[in-house]
Formats: sequence, C-alpha cells, structure tokens
Amino acid sequence: MADDKEKSSSSKMVSYSTRPDRLPKIPKVDWANAAKAKRPNRAVAFGLAILIIFAFGFGGGWLGARTYNDHAIIDSSTSTQQRYVSDESQLIAQIAKNVGQSVVSIDVQTQVTSQDFFGFNQTQDEEAAGTGVIISSDGVIMTNRHVVPAGTTTVNVTLADGTQYKNVQVIGRTADTNPLDVAFLKIPNLNGKKLVPATLGDSSQVQVGDRIVAIGNALGQFQNTVTSGIISGYGRDLTAGDSSSGSDITGDTSDSENLTDLFQTDAAINEGNSGGPLVNINGQVIGLNTATAADAQNIGFSIPINDLKGLVNSVLKTGKLQQAYLGVRYVSITADIAEQYGLSVNNGAYVIGDGQGNPAVVAGSPADNAGVQAGDIISKVNGTSVDNKTSLTGALSQYQPGDKVTLTIIRNGKTITLDATLGNTPTN
Repeated sequence: MADDKEKSSSSKMVSYSTRPDRLPKIPKVDWANAAKAKRPNRAVAFGLAILIIFAFGFGGGWLGARTYNDHAIIDSSTSTQQRYVSDESQLIAQIAKNVGQSVVSIDVQTQVTSQDFFGFNQTQDEEAAGTGVIISSDGVIMTNRHVVPAGTTTVNVTLADGTQYKNVQVIGRTADTNPLDVAFLKIPNLNGKKLVPATLGDSSQVQVGDRIVAIGNALGQFQNTVTSGIISGYGRDLTAGDSSSGSDITGDTSDSENLTDLFQTDAAINEGNSGGPLVNINGQVIGLNTATAADAQNIGFSIPINDLKGLVNSVLKTGKLQQAYLGVRYVSITADIAEQYGLSVNNGAYVIGDGQGNPAVVAGSPADNAGVQAGDIISKVNGTSVDNKTSLTGALSQYQPGDKVTLTIIRNGKTITLDATLGNTPTN
C-alpha cells in the first residue's frame, strides 16, 4: 500500500512538469517589512521548482523500475525452480536408462523341507523373486544371498529388454553367518549377446543427504522399477528375517541374519528389490539393496559397494567366491554406540557377540589365532583407519586370502598391534 502511495504521489508530481500553470505557489512575502525580508529572486525560485520536479520524476522512475525488478526476480526464481525440477527429472531418467540395462530380474525355485503334524519331513517347492546387477559382459551377476538361498534348484534371469535365460548357475554365496548378504550367478550361454556391466562407485565418498536412485524388480512382478531418494544414514546394524513370500528381507523371524554397516535410504525398496543397485547421481552403483524395515515407511538398507569389492574382484578373476576373512563379529562405533557401551572412542570396530549365542571371535579363525578378544576395538588395518567412511569389512576388502595384516587394537584403554594371516570367507 505504501508503494502505491508513493507511486501515486510521484505521478502527481510528474504531472506538474506538464502543467506549469499549476506549479506550487511561491511563499507570500510581507512587503510591509521589506527591510527585513528581501524580495525573492524569480530566477532562483524557478530553478528550485525545476529541481523539485526533477527529483520527483527520478523517484517515480526508480520506484517503477524497482517494482518491475521485484516481479522479474520472482519470475526468475520460479523459472529457476522449474528448470531445476526439469533437470533433476532428466537426470533420473538418464540414470534409469543407462543403469537399467545392467539390472536383471531373478526368478528362483527352492526346495524347502519341513515337518508335518506327525513329525515326518515333507519337501515342497517354493518360488521367489529378486533382482541382480550385471558386473561383467560375459554374464556374471551379483545379487543377495537370500534371493538364491541354499536349496535353490532353478534360477532364471530376465534382462531389461525382456531376454530370458534359464538354468543360470550359482557361482557361490556367502555363509548365513556372514554379515555380507551376497551371492553371484553366471549365465552359461549368452547366445552371442553382449551384456552391459554396471559401473561400481566408491561408497566411502557417500554423504548423508546425497541423492540416489534404486532400481529393482518390485514385488517380483514390476521389472526395473525406479525410485529415488537420499542417503538417510550409514553404519546401520540390524537383524533381518525372511518375509513370508521369501522374496525379500523385511521382518524378524527364526531365519534371521545379522547385517552390519548398511546404508539407510528413504528411496522406496519393496519385496523383490533385493539384490538391485543403489546408484548415485553419476550412475555408479554405491550399494546393493538388501532390506526394508518392517512396519515403517521409506526406511530401506543397502550394503556399501566397497564392502563387496573384494568378493567381486575374486569372482571376476578366478570364477570363485573368495574373500579375505578375519573371523570377528563387530559393531561399527558411532557416538551413540560409544555412549551405549561406554567406549572411549567414536570410531572403529567393536568386537562383540551377536546376542544369539554366536561369539565375538570365531574359534580357530585368523582373528582367534592372532589373539583378538571380545571387547577389543579394531581401529586400523595396515594403517587404514576404520571409521564411519571405511568399515572393517571395507578395510579388509582390498586384501586376498593368505595376506598378512597388522591390526591396531584398543584394549582396556591401551593401544596394541596384532598380526593376522587372513583366511578365506566361509561359504554355503
């Protein structure tokens, strides 16, 4: 309203310049006292009037320009927002197109043995579905262990373009006690087709708030479903159980697994998404989608890709599942974990049992032979710090079975070093 008054006043003053007959009157002088008040100079008065007119004219022009610029700023801001949304949509579409060709849908049949009411064993076939990521042009695929569990009899794979391959081989899967829920498949005969492998990124560079995209076979029937979101957290540890359909980890049952050092994301991850890629805005795979939180919304979990690179490299080089193995169960230390357990540091791997009867240090393992004890904090591996960016598993992933490493350990407030010869990760 104030601007309107100024504008009206300015317009009024500007109109004076076009109507000199209505210029303000010169103050009246008392001529009887001419000796005290000199008669005004007409030239000076006329100059003053012109100056006043010019000032108000300039003010009106400035006000008009300001009003126009305010509208221009608003329009520019709206345009920028629209352009940002459009650019982001195009980016996600491009990621979906590029990475989508490296994502496959997996259908499996598994024989499950159970006891009936009378105590007799019964065997029946169950069907399940999941997702996989192509990691080599000759047909090697990475997925979750629980997508192709022990007892799997048939594995069929469907590419993004609809091409189907039957009787796909299971190269290997990690043991159920291994916190890395991963398995590898191989298409034995591509029939001349060359596959497009996904590009693996560096999960140690991921920050909370980073934009990500998830791709997977949602609900086992919606192939290459694309969802987007952000990284909500990292270093998450959880106990996951098989869902009723067997196609994803969503609950907590007797068939449970302890998973560690996971990314948390708000991108929609549904049953059937297990084994699919979590992708950054550069189109690089930075995680393997694994689980969703039961009775929650938009809380999904992915294994950081750096934790899997050791396995990936061994499979691609040797065709076998081999990974450096230390033999400890641990919790990644955060400020909350440090407060919960009364620890003196906020980073490292706290060696502790899983609370279900499984010990912190596996008997006869490389860690046991090296002298690692429950309650130890592993802070470094060959000088590489174990922290919120590099988990213990990630730090070990660059080594092969048989390699010797020096562990820096905090025990009872003192720092010591232990030498360990790494073994090979047990598999199912």
